[in-house]
Amino acid sequence: MSQEMLTVLETKKRGKPALPKGVDDDLVRRMYRLMLTTRLMDDRAMRLQRQGRIGFYVPSIGQEACAVGSAAVMTDEDWCFPSYREPGAALTLGADLQAIVHEWYGNAADNTKGRQMPVHYSFKAQRFVSISSPIGTQIVQGAGAAMAMKIRGKKAFSITYFGDGATSSNDFHTGLNFAAVYKSPCIFFCSNNQWAISCPLSQQTASESIAVKAQAYGMPGVRVDGNDVLAVYQATSEAAERARAGEGPTLIEGLTFRIGPHSSSDDPTRYRPSEQLEEWQAKDPIARLEAFMKKAGLWEDAFGEPLVEEINASIAEAVKVAEETAMPASATLFDDVYADLPAHLAEQRDRLLQQEKTAGAAEMDADAAFPL
Repeated sequence: MSQEMLTVLETKKRGKPALPKGVDDDLVRRMYRLMLTTRLMDDRAMRLQRQGRIGFYVPSIGQEACAVGSAAVMTDEDWCFPSYREPGAALTLGADLQAIVHEWYGNAADNTKGRQMPVHYSFKAQRFVSISSPIGTQIVQGAGAAMAMKIRGKKAFSITYFGDGATSSNDFHTGLNFAAVYKSPCIFFCSNNQWAISCPLSQQTASESIAVKAQAYGMPGVRVDGNDVLAVYQATSEAAERARAGEGPTLIEGLTFRIGPHSSSDDPTRYRPSEQLEEWQAKDPIARLEAFMKKAGLWEDAFGEPLVEEINASIAEAVKVAEETAMPASATLFDDVYADLPAHLAEQRDRLLQQEKTAGAAEMDADAAFPL
């Protein structure tokens, strides 16, 4: 099994650089826009959290190529089981920016009615399954859903995302072992960003890479430059072809780096060397794609600052709408739990509504600390 890292963007050939199979000029431009939207969305959300306007956020700055390049391969038959650092995948699959921002606030327009952690999205129309906080649980979910598609005779696949820290979880072993044995059409995408919160990769595994672990399970393992969106697309596309052809799963390791903190509650300067950060900032996936596009003649006048202003305006409008939207009504606590509400819960709901009617709804403490 080769551990050479697949890279596409940098090339010494003269003329227009070659694009991977399945990628045309329009898709390159679309992926650039999606990566930039993800970056600007993360930047705005982190500032909102610091201002106390939302409670919590998990940024994906520096990892946009892994999410966008892989999700761009998917069709409306495929399923996504993400971790909490794939907002780019949600956008690529067509999730609405406004719906994403509503989820940050957990307001009445949030499709989970404020019940989930911020940045724990789920979008039914995009087959983007709800994110869970426990590390690695989505791995077995993705393997099982893919197996269900195989049993139903669908030529589709699931992709499940996780970080390097999740490769130490029981679910990693269980999911990969099951998928390999039964040839479940699943793509396991590890965004190896070098740090599981404050635990470096060197303390996570003694293997020479994450991709090499695939050999023990009996599936292909591919190591790809995770900051090269075209290489990510190529690796994922090839894995998708295998899955649809009934050849089983693939483990992809996207080598990347978490530029920002683990979450808005983390301070990476306490454990991460500044030299490592500077090294990876020079490999910024958006800047690399921009340089490629200019060399290939794909850069347009509408890109650069005009595109930044356009996207920022869309995000600002979404934030304005979200902040003008009321919080979920108390009665929604009882919705979407049972098909038929049990009598004891109906009684509790009615008692709560009566209490609010007579005493007034309790005011939320705006100064209360977010639990994380």
